[in-house]
Amino acid sequence: MIYKVGSLFAGVGGICQAFKNLNCEVVWANEIDHSACKTYRLNHKNTNLIEDDVRNISNKNLDDIDILTAGFPCQPFSQAGHGRGFEDERGKLFFEVSRLLRELKPKAYFLENVKTLASHNDGKTFQTIKEELKDIGYSFIPFVLNASKYTDIPQGRERIYIVGFRDEGDYYFSKPIKENILQTSKNNLLSAKFQIPQQTNKAPKNIKSFLDNSYVIPSDIYSNQSNEIHRKIMYSVVDENIVYQYRRYYVRSNKSNVCPTLTANMGAGGHNIPIILNNGVIRRLNPKECFNLQGFPRNFILPENISRVQLYKQAGNSVVVPMVEKIAKEIVTVLDAFDRS
Repeated sequence: MIYKVGSLFAGVGGICQAFKNLNCEVVWANEIDHSACKTYRLNHKNTNLIEDDVRNISNKNLDDIDILTAGFPCQPFSQAGHGRGFEDERGKLFFEVSRLLRELKPKAYFLENVKTLASHNDGKTFQTIKEELKDIGYSFIPFVLNASKYTDIPQGRERIYIVGFRDEGDYYFSKPIKENILQTSKNNLLSAKFQIPQQTNKAPKNIKSFLDNSYVIPSDIYSNQSNEIHRKIMYSVVDENIVYQYRRYYVRSNKSNVCPTLTANMGAGGHNIPIILNNGVIRRLNPKECFNLQGFPRNFILPENISRVQLYKQAGNSVVVPMVEKIAKEIVTVLDAFDRS
């Protein structure tokens, strides 16, 4: 069966891409950021993209869907974003997700956020989210996965994912889990049949396979001996198998042979953009390579009429597509079994 998907806080469409890869139909998506919408439209031409504040949409102007997805704003729950949670206007946007679940009544939902969502405000934020979703009749299955351990993408991106199914509000966990097992008699529910993806026993691909020199520009290269930062980076970046970062005052090496988490603020001063030594050239990753390291298709189009700052932000705000695809596959498998029964 082809399931219809609606996407909130869609960004450039990373979550949408994952569900599309499984032959789901993304019928509509919502995003407020104008630059992200430009990128989205170039790559998801068959989806009705609603460029508007999520507070302005409702079931009155949205088509019915089977699955609702939302990568709701993570900054209010992250250390980098000052962690103000529901005191931050962006944090309150989670309640728009629950509102639309009430209105649209999809069969299932998929949520993604930073892993510190579970511990924010001593766990109170997480419990509020759990209770909200339970109250509207959805199960609550939270788990944390690191993309480099569950896919072939060499990026150490650890995120919390939450999955739930309609009319199963009694099936829930109070903290992120490693196994979807409840010591109850609820094994006949869809929620009990959902499987958290298994860790792969293969090492991720080498980061070199994600590089694209055609997008390199002169300012990406560190070679200016008269520049103090360049000198510091040139002195420290010596191994072609290690990914580095300049963190304002020092150069950090990531010796796990994977790229550190790509962040939305990479383009703001450049201090978080990963740095590599490639064929003797020390340079930072370009925006196209950041999209590659999020698992987007190689033919994913980046607009030419927006800044690199915006492209870095878009890449960092997105998801590891193959990671989401693995979770989406489990959701689809559960719904397929239900629809056949």
